[in-house]
Amino acid sequence: MKKLYYLSFSLLFLTTVCFAEVSKKEKKALIDIYETTNGAHWVKKWDLKAPVAQWHGVTVKNDQVVAINLFHNNLMGSISPQIGALENLEVLNFAFNSLTGSVPTEITKLSNLKVLKLEMNRLNGEIPEGIGNLLKLEEFSAFNNFLTGRIPATLGNLVDLKVLNLSSNEFYGDIPGSLGALSQLETLGLFENRLEGAIPRDMGKLSNLKELVLANNRLIGEIPNEFADLASLEVFQIQNNNFSSFKALEFLETKEYLVFDYDKDDKKLEFKDINFSKSRMADTKFEDIEE
Repeated sequence: MKKLYYLSFSLLFLTTVCFAEVSKKEKKALIDIYETTNGAHWVKKWDLKAPVAQWHGVTVKNDQVVAINLFHNNLMGSISPQIGALENLEVLNFAFNSLTGSVPTEITKLSNLKVLKLEMNRLNGEIPEGIGNLLKLEEFSAFNNFLTGRIPATLGNLVDLKVLNLSSNEFYGDIPGSLGALSQLETLGLFENRLEGAIPRDMGKLSNLKELVLANNRLIGEIPNEFADLASLEVFQIQNNNFSSFKALEFLETKEYLVFDYDKDDKKLEFKDINFSKSRMADTKFEDIEE
């Protein structure tokens, strides 16, 4: 009898493990995302009758959805507000699709999120101010959309952020000085927006910054002297703005492996005292690789 009991218990345990499923709440949210993004026309569709763990791009751990990677999968329509129900989500990658509409405020409820990739879509509207609540976020990329409004100052709360790329949108106003608090930041892309005003001096505190792309905006004033402290900088692109002085760029004399683009044809700018022999020119390129 004991052997029979143990055998029955083992079978029950294995059955429970094999058929473990995410909560009804999370499954409902996933189905809503599927429907609002025209899942029937995805490149790789979900079989809604199969276990969630078998759905393309969905990662399940401990019966919880922790990642959605639907990169380049022909998603159309809007991002469902039900996304906020996936509270265990750590990675959300909707990059290189045809999503429209705004970024739902419910996305700011995903307190465990580390990676948020929305680039190369057709999203519009403003970034929710609550984005600053995602304190675990390490990468936020939303370049090449139609996002507008001011860049939220609350982004300065994301002290673990390493990559912030909001290039090729329609953001206007000043660059928030709060970005200077992002001590772990390695890449900052604000290329091709309608940003105005001077570069915040606090950005000179970004000692880990490797790439800074501010080209094609309406920025004015001087390059901050504090930029001399950006010891890790390798890519620096500032062309097509309205800067009045580049004197602070003398720090480039000591730089190597630097990509540097400036207003080469502007006769008002004098670089005769600056040695650019160690710099090389490069175009700004954005890529995303399917994992």
